[in-house]
Amino acid sequence: MKPFCSKICFGEVKMETKVWKVDPNLPDPKAISEAAEMIRKGGLVAFPTETVYGLGANALEENAVKKIFIAKERPIWDPIIVHICDLTMIELLVFKLPKGFYELAKRFMPGPLTVILPKKPSVPDIVTAGLPKVAIRMPNHPVALELIKSSAVPIAAPSANRFGRPSPTTAEHVLHDLVGRIDGILDAGPTQIGVESTVVDLTENPPRILRPGGVSKETLERVLGEVVVAAKVQQGFELGLPSPGMMPRHYAPSVPVILTEGEKAKFLVEIEQIKSRVSPSSQIGVLSPEGWAKESNGIVVFKWGRWGKWDELAQKLFEGLRWLERQKVVAIIAPLPPPVGLGLAIRDRLTKASSSDDEILDK
Repeated sequence: MKPFCSKICFGEVKMETKVWKVDPNLPDPKAISEAAEMIRKGGLVAFPTETVYGLGANALEENAVKKIFIAKERPIWDPIIVHICDLTMIELLVFKLPKGFYELAKRFMPGPLTVILPKKPSVPDIVTAGLPKVAIRMPNHPVALELIKSSAVPIAAPSANRFGRPSPTTAEHVLHDLVGRIDGILDAGPTQIGVESTVVDLTENPPRILRPGGVSKETLERVLGEVVVAAKVQQGFELGLPSPGMMPRHYAPSVPVILTEGEKAKFLVEIEQIKSRVSPSSQIGVLSPEGWAKESNGIVVFKWGRWGKWDELAQKLFEGLRWLERQKVVAIIAPLPPPVGLGLAIRDRLTKASSSDDEILDK
């Protein structure tokens, strides 16, 4: 393996960011062609997938991928998922396809699943954080698939936001974080799923879920048999994370996020306790399931969705965190779903976005 540099020098990037508004189901061929030309020339284009918006570059060009790290201020030890539009592209990227791959591909490609596979030397080390494995995904979104097809190269694409922030589910979220730092964005409206893809390592036995997401553990087990969820990474990640989304702290807004158990009574008690700790002039944001909390003096409510309808809550999770942040609240309170189905992915994102006790200021 080539020597791998662990640092990139970040600098302020200023460029014109072009926006193409496209139909999510029938994207304008001219817009796709222009965006693809940017990718081929080494530029950065944000685009929608069914999960969140991604920030894309030619996955086979080291200098192009390096621009992603600079624009996002992303640490070099955090690997990037490579997006493909058909299975023939895998031949450019992967040495050997392990047992279970084709069954997963038949079920979830395209779809919200990323698989970890042994990489070929053609994949630059910057894509994989210097590790010998590469993350591959085929997104289930017409705009994403057409962009990759028109570019005629696999596209490396993490979420299109500043590193550590809540992921973007609309073009407006992307522009808020990255305007002037990227070449263009294909705006096809809000994404459908709202949390990132599940990442499963097929080089391990049994396969390991490195990041829960749009495909549940239970669904994977019906295809693969036993599947385990990887332990949290607490240290040593500077040597290269095995998957994106494994940082102990991630997806976080600029204000503290406080978590409660997923019960209405405990949620309301926590709101009153936090309210008693802050200044009377301060506002607290609540990510409230339908019918749980009401807008009142000092309380700003984001109507999250029906409790138990995890697909609804996943779709609006990052939107809610970003919206409450814009209301200038001093903290955000959210209940935790149980770790089953898509609830596991929501719980993972909220836990990583949450603040430790010493970050919650008494005001």
